[in-house]
Amino acid sequence: MSIQAVIFDADGTLVDSEEPGMDVLHALAVAHGVQVTRDEAHQRFRGARMADCIAWITAQLPTQAPGFEAALTAQVRQQSEIRFRQGLQPLPGALALLQSLQMPFCVATNGPREKVELTLGLTGLRHLLGERIFCAYEVGHFKPDPGLFLHAAQALGVAPAHCAVVEDSLPGVLAGLAAGMQVFSLHPRAGMAAEVAQRVTFIDGLESLGPLLAGS
Repeated sequence: MSIQAVIFDADGTLVDSEEPGMDVLHALAVAHGVQVTRDEAHQRFRGARMADCIAWITAQLPTQAPGFEAALTAQVRQQSEIRFRQGLQPLPGALALLQSLQMPFCVATNGPREKVELTLGLTGLRHLLGERIFCAYEVGHFKPDPGLFLHAAQALGVAPAHCAVVEDSLPGVLAGLAAGMQVFSLHPRAGMAAEVAQRVTFIDGLESLGPLLAGS
């Protein structure tokens, strides 16, 4: 099927915010007494919605004070913003790719509006998106549910089968497949079930995506 529109994830796909964000979650979990390695935390939290990450951390603790989850969520958001402002960068090739695309494109993220506005703004990509930013908190569907991507496709006016999804997380890949879209994965083949891996196109970076889209 020809590709007529592209739906990008934000964290870890267009902007280099996934690693520092996961590091903040890991550090705070350990500070509260959770026994989890950095690699385990990254694998568990990558692409997941914040509420699920916080719930998992909370479940590992024997007791919590009232309002613990809300306080921890606020702490994660605050410390993540500090990390982002210390020098967040776009992923290699992101700016050139968005500038060169001759078809509709958008961002569809599990993150809240304030986070994606911040990260795209800090990395110089925000002006290229206009109103085409769709957040799970506003749409009401979180990846791996396909609803967010289906909403984005409808807003772009392109049938799901003619949409490409570019993702770095397993929940995002699964959401794209469930939506009936063509998925390009920055997530490595390792750690992905074989029946999922055979349905996606793996890319090493955004620099290699342009020719694939052009040749579709």
